[in-house]
Amino acid sequence: MSYNRLFRAKNARVTAHSKRFNCNQNESLKAHRLRSFNRVSSRNRSRSPLLGSMHRVPIKLENVGIAVRDLEAAISFFTDLGLTVVGRDTVSGEWTETAVGLDGNHAHIAMLETPDGHGRLELFEYIHPEAIETTPTRPNEIGMHRVAFSVDDIDKALEIAAKHGCRPLRGVATYADIYKLTYVRGPSGIIVMLAEELKKD
Repeated sequence: MSYNRLFRAKNARVTAHSKRFNCNQNESLKAHRLRSFNRVSSRNRSRSPLLGSMHRVPIKLENVGIAVRDLEAAISFFTDLGLTVVGRDTVSGEWTETAVGLDGNHAHIAMLETPDGHGRLELFEYIHPEAIETTPTRPNEIGMHRVAFSVDDIDKALEIAAKHGCRPLRGVATYADIYKLTYVRGPSGIIVMLAEELKKD
């Protein structure tokens, strides 16, 4: 078979695949968004095309770290939402300078955990170097900008948040009659997403 015939045959296969993809794009996007609230199956992880034949090491998400202006205020907010403080410490010294990459690193920290034990937040308030104030993060800025929680009652969660002066950026939305969700501006400007599942299995 000539090169041109091979090229045309390849293009025909790509075009057919593209048509099938476009037909199912909306359905796939919706399914992807719904799956984002659930754990990815080990079967799908083991077949990830992005990793290919690359050697993989066991890995799990340990926690999400957030620097806050007022550690006690942040702890109060998240514990009122239902998290539990599982540890507190003050860290300094050469090891933390090396790990974090800041000379004279010195901070108060607190580790909080969700009731199911699967999610952890590490909050830290800097003593040195001095904390740097930034403008509140916007949802479309590059980089990490929010932490998300599923809740049984979003209205109750919003009442709790309001007691801390924390309110939605705009309002509460309903996604596909399956989730009610909103972005709340939390303590120290943290964006906190709250989501209530409307249809449970």
